[in-house]
Amino acid sequence: MDSRHSGDRGDHAAFVYTTYIRTTPDELWKALTEPGLTRRYWGVAFETDWAVGSPMVWDEGGRTTADPDQVVLIAEPGRMLSYTWHTFTPEWAQAVGIGEEVYARLVDEGRSRVTYTIEPAGDMVKLTVVHDDLAAGGTIRGLVGEGWPALISSLKSLLETGEELPEVPR
Repeated sequence: MDSRHSGDRGDHAAFVYTTYIRTTPDELWKALTEPGLTRRYWGVAFETDWAVGSPMVWDEGGRTTADPDQVVLIAEPGRMLSYTWHTFTPEWAQAVGIGEEVYARLVDEGRSRVTYTIEPAGDMVKLTVVHDDLAAGGTIRGLVGEGWPALISSLKSLLETGEELPEVPR
């Protein structure tokens, strides 16, 4: 599902994904922020205190990615979480199998952000993920369009069954 980020000049697109998870807002918040849980369904742990403006260090497979522009933007426990997307580094690209040409395009596209909105929905929670400030038709947009559905499905499985999904082959 594709939508425009409000107020943009037509040069950036957003990826929007909504699902319903049988859990509580607090449990979903924990799953989005606690390293022991994020590692299970994502393979990533965030080193941060989750205060607005705080830096976020991404720890993925023993590699850390830190940058002054990787920060928490919004942190309202059980309601909303937003942060700037990670910095693309040559080490990250090599580790995840991204070639030099694709890596160069990713770097040229600039920084994006992700926002999770958590809303109670009866005995479930409505989770909406918006990944925006993406170049329309860009490389990052294509990658997150494939990545988020698999990632959120694994998160949903973990919260509802106690087991994350196996890693989706790329």
